[in-house]
Amino acid sequence: MKVIGIIAEYNPFHNGHKYQIDKIKEKYPDSIIIVVMSGPFTQRGEISILSKWDKATLALEYGCDLVVELPFSFATQSSDIFARGAVQILNDLSIDTLVFGSESNDLEKLTKVACTQLYNETYDLLVKNYLDLGYNYPTSMNKALEDCIHISIEEPNDLLGISYIKEVFKQNKKIDIEIIKRTNSYHSKDLKNKISSATAIREALKKNKDISKYVPKKTEQLLKHNIFDEKEYFKLLKYKILSTPDLSIYVDVDEGIEYRLKRYIKNSYTLEDYIKKVKTKRYTYNKIQRTLVHVLCNYTKDKNEKNKKVNYLRILGLSKNGRKHLNKIKKNTKIPILSKYYPILSYEMEVTSIYSLLTIKKNDFIDQEYKNHPIIKR
Repeated sequence: MKVIGIIAEYNPFHNGHKYQIDKIKEKYPDSIIIVVMSGPFTQRGEISILSKWDKATLALEYGCDLVVELPFSFATQSSDIFARGAVQILNDLSIDTLVFGSESNDLEKLTKVACTQLYNETYDLLVKNYLDLGYNYPTSMNKALEDCIHISIEEPNDLLGISYIKEVFKQNKKIDIEIIKRTNSYHSKDLKNKISSATAIREALKKNKDISKYVPKKTEQLLKHNIFDEKEYFKLLKYKILSTPDLSIYVDVDEGIEYRLKRYIKNSYTLEDYIKKVKTKRYTYNKIQRTLVHVLCNYTKDKNEKNKKVNYLRILGLSKNGRKHLNKIKKNTKIPILSKYYPILSYEMEVTSIYSLLTIKKNDFIDQEYKNHPIIKR
């Protein structure tokens, strides 16, 4: 029996995610599918429009067997750190295969890039040189790849996939890697066919458009109740930036960007307007968006130093087969497996408390963090 790992954000769970799970089950009908999933905030620094519990419910409803939370300290960082936490969790849960979506659908090419980034010293020197010239990190990486192996990688799922491959090589080379062709653009804001990007679906929701063709029925039902308030988010963020004397204590606030964050906040009136003002050639939109989440959630560099590795497994939901797998491997798992709230989750509670201020349900999320046990799929 295959034990297959997926890394996801499900913001929100849509037809493309269901397609991925269906394709896995089509190829491996008796497999156990484990998903490591981000919670209230995502890798690009966005707010999840569904709670972690709703997302876990959807994952179980449409075919996953075990849903595990990716802690905030990994879920909201660069692709390599995001991948490090996710692959560690999947490795601790004894997967034998990692599956991810890819625009190129070329595992050989992605593996070649991963090996270059891991083992080619010239590549590292070239990246540093391009950074010194003022390019941002993604552009510097791409230019160095073109110089070394004449390959350019720009699509977001391919870039994440390379980070996953590198972590598999670092943590457990015995894990097989398989990819599924992504059928739409990750960044596209247009609703197309039945499979559209999460970005397009979120944009449609903001404009009160019908998204019923692009998400499973259960997702559509849950989205009627859980939309966050972007204006409230920006008000809280603005207060935090104006009232914090030294922003450099927060993760990703480096190289003087704190001065730009302070300079433009007073005369900015929307989040998008603010990010565009702060953005430079060196600081990408996504990097700034992640930085702002770290500021809002009080994620300091000191806290980050204490969270270099995942030190618990938080189970959000499981099926009957997921429970069997967990019982089978838990004696050999080196870190605690949590099925309820413990003090080790205190920072996740802090993040959830902030998240609750940005959503319609408010204090429901705080109660869930304390009281919820894993969702059981009957």
